Amino acid sequence: MDTDASTLPPETTAARIGRIAGAWFPLIVLAAGAIAVFVPGPFLVLGPWITPLLMIIMLGMGMTLRASDFAIVARRSIALLIGVLAQYIVMPTTGWMLVTLLQLDPAIAVGVILVASAPGGTASNVMTYLAKGDVALSVAMTTVSTLLAPILTPLLVLFLAGSYLPVDAAGLFLSIVQIVLIPIAVGLLLRRFLPRLVDVLVAWMPLVSVVGITLVVLAVVAGSAATILASGLLIFAVVIALNGVGLLLGYGAARLAGLDEASRRAVSIEVGMQNSGLAAGLARTHFTPEAALPAAIFSVWHNVSGSLLAGFWSRRVPADARRAAAARGAG
Repeated sequence: MDTDASTLPPETTAARIGRIAGAWFPLIVLAAGAIAVFVPGPFLVLGPWITPLLMIIMLGMGMTLRASDFAIVARRSIALLIGVLAQYIVMPTTGWMLVTLLQLDPAIAVGVILVASAPGGTASNVMTYLAKGDVALSVAMTTVSTLLAPILTPLLVLFLAGSYLPVDAAGLFLSIVQIVLIPIAVGLLLRRFLPRLVDVLVAWMPLVSVVGITLVVLAVVAGSAATILASGLLIFAVVIALNGVGLLLGYGAARLAGLDEASRRAVSIEVGMQNSGLAAGLARTHFTPEAALPAAIFSVWHNVSGSLLAGFWSRRVPADARRAAAARGAG
């Protein structure tokens, strides 16, 4: 029986604000980046707040996780494995090839490889939902790639970028544990022992995430404004190429593995959209402000490209979903 719209629970203020903030997120980040380039001074004070902001965002991710998000690891192990392998093979390899081909400045090269070696970004889950993709698979990929990040990200950066600048793999590991694993663990504990409080807080997390990422972009772009004005077009081109290859090869890998269309969309978006905020924070902490620039630009661009791709796919229901609906109607 269909549910009449009048019987649905009213949308809460938090949910409405979060939905609006999410819809405008790409433009908000784009505007923030532009402002920070041309008027960097007021935002330089945000630099020391990058790590705390990222920890708050990861805390929100931890509070949204449920047991069902981990159960998919067993139910959809092949799809999840394909997605995570693509995440940590396609992007780092592409990043390394781009910086090698273009012979970028060492700091920029390290920044590109760092953002390419980061785990999937949480915005990918929203984009997958809008694209009519497999949201459960997307959330599982984000979770697993994030939990693997303390090991894989430092090793990949050490292996691929060690020839450009000294890489403190142990320091990167500890920073990722601090920024990612500890807040997620705290979020899970809060979900377990204070569920009512978490239900209230989670409703506001989309807005908190939008504000947090926007502040991170302001801080990173302001700290590298001179570099952006000097060589921003080249870095932007590299970021567009990295993101585009990730989206394309992520979809291709899922298709070769025989995954359904909804899963292909999820893998494509998940591989192409990185946790650029984490990469920016690590770059500023362990390298130079210039090394954080690719991640800052990536944060702006992948939200724009992800929104465009999600908009395209949202108007095209996956063929297998149409067939399943037709079969149910015939039955």
